[in-house]
Amino acid sequence: MSIPKVVDGLMDYFSGAVTRIFGLSDDAYPETGFQPFSGDVYDKKHVKKHFER
Repeated sequence: MSIPKVVDGLMDYFSGAVTRIFGLSDDAYPETGFQPFSGDVYDKKHVKKHFER
């Protein structure tokens, strides 16, 4: 291979990476909005019982 072809290939490779990193997002995640907490509330008594086996 000639040097100009190698340099051209490297430039294409790195420009593609830079475009992917700094380009617009192509994520297709759904918008979830507000989601209220529905988990368990911390309770010292419950935790203590769990670890006293």
